[in-house]
Amino acid sequence: MSKDNTKKSNLKSTPPTNSNQMPSVEELKKLYRDMLLIRRFEEKAGQLYGMGLIGGFCHLYIGEEAVVTGVQSVQKKQDTVITAYRNHGHMLVCGISANEVMAELTGREGGCSRGKGGSMHMFSIENGFFGGHGIVGAQVSIGTGLGFAHKYKQDGGVAIAYMGDGAADQGQVAESYNMAALWNLPVLYIVENNQYSMGTSTKRHAAGEFYRRGEGFGIKGEKVDGMDIFAVREAASRALEDIRAGNGPYILEMVTYRYRGHSMSDPGKYRTKDEVEKFKTERDPIEGVKAALLREYKVTEDDLKPIDKEVKDIVAEAAQFSQDSPFPNESELWTDVLKEA
Repeated sequence: MSKDNTKKSNLKSTPPTNSNQMPSVEELKKLYRDMLLIRRFEEKAGQLYGMGLIGGFCHLYIGEEAVVTGVQSVQKKQDTVITAYRNHGHMLVCGISANEVMAELTGREGGCSRGKGGSMHMFSIENGFFGGHGIVGAQVSIGTGLGFAHKYKQDGGVAIAYMGDGAADQGQVAESYNMAALWNLPVLYIVENNQYSMGTSTKRHAAGEFYRRGEGFGIKGEKVDGMDIFAVREAASRALEDIRAGNGPYILEMVTYRYRGHSMSDPGKYRTKDEVEKFKTERDPIEGVKAALLREYKVTEDDLKPIDKEVKDIVAEAAQFSQDSPFPNESELWTDVLKEA
């Protein structure tokens, strides 16, 4: 059974009418803080990249903050997360410090992967984060394996596997759906549909709806407004509850939008400035939460200023730490290459 739960909306994101799902004012302020941290962190990462302090590829998450923040807010500690190379935001909400993530971006020893993973290959088992992955779609197969591990260990955990709309077209994704359904694995597949696979619109590369791709395998799916954190939380809660009840995998298509190019080297000429500006002014997920706080929760602008300052200070410290931390020793070239059994 598949459902399209998207709706026409703007910055006036509306809290759920079900009081059991309605976040408290403190919970919503934390969601605002976590989303703002991702936004400011990514903006600073873009600056450091422009200064030549971050090398290689760098994919920013600006505009998509409601997806991972909303999903993570309803997860359980035993759940595991895996995603692709647009992974900085996922790291931050999983509990990895901004210092470690930024130091990894600059290739420093203080990074979460000791400076050897860079932007695209971060990892933190301690926080249940099994990596950003550079091979398009590869994380979906690994995430299915994580689901198998949860079932084998009977630990009550769910593997949450994120993918982009481009990765959703990969053959191994269909293979993963088949295996997860056949073995009734606890996996939540999340398609972060930011509407462009690199520079190609989904209208030009994808037939049908992503949330319906599992119907042939008997997998439930929903299409969700990924710019509205309330909608994200409701859908993720529903999906995770269904999976934990033993009903097998679930697919959530989060319709979202990235404000920046596919990567820092992408000028984004395949879309108009008006299109991007319309999302920024009418659909921005952070402004939507802020509007709800001010309107529904009667929070004042002054109440939010300490959060803004906290986030600014965290990002400034991370930028400094990433430059003060030393580069890995040359001997690190020979470590983490071979695992002897």
